[in-house]
Amino acid sequence: GVIDMMCVCVNKSLSPSLQGYGTTGYSNDMTGNGAGSNGKLMDLLDEPVPGVGTYEDFNTIDWVREKSKDRDRHREITSKSEQSTWDLLHSISDAFSGWLLMLLIGLLSGALAGCIDISAHWLTDLKEGVCLSGFWFNHEHCCWGSNQTTFQERDRCPQWQSWAELLGGSSEGAAAYIVNYLMFMLCALLFSFLAVILVRAFAPYACGSGIPEIKTILSGFIIRGYLGKWTLIIKTITLVLAVSSGLSLGKEGPLVHVACCCANILCHLFTKYRQNEAKRREVLSAAAAVGVSVAFGAPIGGVLFSLEEVSYYFPLKTLWRSFFAALVAAFTLRSINPFGNSRLVLFYVEFHTPWHMVELVPFILLGIFGGLWGALFIRANIAWCRRRKTTRLGHYPVLEVLVVTGITALLSFPNSYTRMSGSELISELFNDCSLLDSSQLCDYNSSENSNTLPDRPAGPGVYTALWQLALALFFKMLVTVVTFGMKVPSGLFIPSMAVGAIAGRLLGVAMEQMALNHHDWLIVKGWCSSGADCITPGLYAMVGAAACLGGVTRMTISLVVIMFELTGGLEYIVPLMAAIMTSKWVADALGREGIYEAHIRLNGYPFLETKEEYGHKTLAQDVMRPRQSDPLLVVLTQEGMSVGEIEGVIADTDYSGFPVVVSQESQRLVGFVLRRDLVISLDNARKRQEGVVSASLVFFLEHVPPQPFSGPPVVKLRGILDLSPFTVTDHTPMAIAVDIFRKLGLRQCLVTHNGRLLGIITKKDILKHMAQMSNRDPDSILFN
Repeated sequence: GVIDMMCVCVNKSLSPSLQGYGTTGYSNDMTGNGAGSNGKLMDLLDEPVPGVGTYEDFNTIDWVREKSKDRDRHREITSKSEQSTWDLLHSISDAFSGWLLMLLIGLLSGALAGCIDISAHWLTDLKEGVCLSGFWFNHEHCCWGSNQTTFQERDRCPQWQSWAELLGGSSEGAAAYIVNYLMFMLCALLFSFLAVILVRAFAPYACGSGIPEIKTILSGFIIRGYLGKWTLIIKTITLVLAVSSGLSLGKEGPLVHVACCCANILCHLFTKYRQNEAKRREVLSAAAAVGVSVAFGAPIGGVLFSLEEVSYYFPLKTLWRSFFAALVAAFTLRSINPFGNSRLVLFYVEFHTPWHMVELVPFILLGIFGGLWGALFIRANIAWCRRRKTTRLGHYPVLEVLVVTGITALLSFPNSYTRMSGSELISELFNDCSLLDSSQLCDYNSSENSNTLPDRPAGPGVYTALWQLALALFFKMLVTVVTFGMKVPSGLFIPSMAVGAIAGRLLGVAMEQMALNHHDWLIVKGWCSSGADCITPGLYAMVGAAACLGGVTRMTISLVVIMFELTGGLEYIVPLMAAIMTSKWVADALGREGIYEAHIRLNGYPFLETKEEYGHKTLAQDVMRPRQSDPLLVVLTQEGMSVGEIEGVIADTDYSGFPVVVSQESQRLVGFVLRRDLVISLDNARKRQEGVVSASLVFFLEHVPPQPFSGPPVVKLRGILDLSPFTVTDHTPMAIAVDIFRKLGLRQCLVTHNGRLLGIITKKDILKHMAQMSNRDPDSILFN
């Protein structure tokens, strides 16, 4: 309640005083000493100065100032709209521009996602062979048009030839196996080498998943180039190469980064979003929803993902726009139809068997497994990434990628479940065995009545598949730890889901066989009669996949919605919720952070976590600078300082801004001025105003007092002064101060005692203080 009241008061008091932002007025008041001489007033620069109100790289935006600028702009457009038809049209186009931007983001992101899907599918198949009727066809499309394909061997056709058939003429025998093995490894190494070289040479920001950085950018931090055109081009190309190389990574996380790059580039077409950092972040929040929408074909899940996982500021207007953009993107992807099955993802599946209450026990067990795996994965991956950062391993990114790819390809080829791509593996595991399935996992001993599909005893193929899957589980668990965080685009959704899906399928088959062989047991007796189809192993795979992904990312609501949009199974919401909640509780008990928060902390980004409680009893005076032993706070006075003195202060310090006081003696606070605005304005005054020298006096006053006629002209900088800086008293509890920083997105806050300025608290000070209180290294925060 206190915070809300404070926000209201703050918003009321802020707007008028900040109208001066962006305009800098210099005046040259020269009044003669004589009583009768005329005063000559010269206000040279009342128009906006380029650069004032903008931010440097690796700085945090001032949310309050940006929101105030937007309110003023909107008020001006609304008041003008009644004056003429042209202004009315301008007002309508301004209101419509947000929706148009969302439409463009949806179209571009959907088209790019379709291209990535098609290219990755083709390149993945290229490792195993080539299509003679057209090298641009992947394996499936190549055999579609063939008349010589039999139902039993539907993926064999004369048009598709493996590398062994092309190079050696035979498809059987040891020699053919070795040729295929070598070509598989060579292609994998080539793809990963191209990916890492392109990232290194053209866009270093294109590596990784991008979600930790996007979370940081959405909280107000500026990383120039992270969402630029080069990053977009290189990320799109290298994502296809990295996924096709067979590394244990997915394309879902990076698609969020790709969608945000599209949004950032398209923002430049609209003045409203180009010139306002806070408005642009609203668009980026919607773009994050678009990324998940095209990654999983889950528009509603995407909106909830943006709201729950990545966004810092998410007003209702952004919710509607995200929904619209996600819808457009999903529609665009559906029109492209990348998988040829009218689905937006490779592993879409439909189950129709009901589940029973007793099955909640294995579902909760899968939740516990997902939570344990999530917590252990985060610890292992962060330890490995820290090792990469602090040892010589980090100096050889290309070699690291090639070694990991080589080992992955070497170990994955012999096992058909690790050889296939992550999406195909999940698709296979989610699959519910029908009578016509040729998969090893569906090699059950047929019963006499083959028209129905009861639970059947497992055949030799199922047992072979089970031990291969058990090996694949250990392989995926280990290799994902070292893969995530390398210098190639890498998502975590698919590998995490694959681990969970394998564990779930193994448990599902075990449950199915138990119900078949022991249907007189008490736990089975009541609901599963002999010869009935009671248990769906594919459902267990789906629940396991959700549990593991939840354990790693700590998503809850959005994950449930994504999973049921993926599977179209509304009746399975309760098992999913049970598994995901269990997974989150278990993982939270072992470590509070999800993988993205852990990577934000590892990289030292200045991210003030909204979910984290501040539970210490410190006061503002314990955190503010200067401390007792420090030199005094650097301040500017509202009158009496010369241009040279202020330039000297700027040169001697590296602070982002300076408090302005009445005088050094009184220390009564007048306002706050940003370093960047000060530098640009003084530079502009020297260029544009005649006679300004280092001895010229600088005034932050509304009315400059009369000056001697003989002196140099004065510089008036009232326009760049923030007259309503946020202040707290020295006895304000830090819990309240942290809340103010989170809810209003502040950069700094001044500390006063009885109206006198005592010190300053910046976002960096708060993050360092919180790190210190948690017994972590306070100097790990990067910031500027």
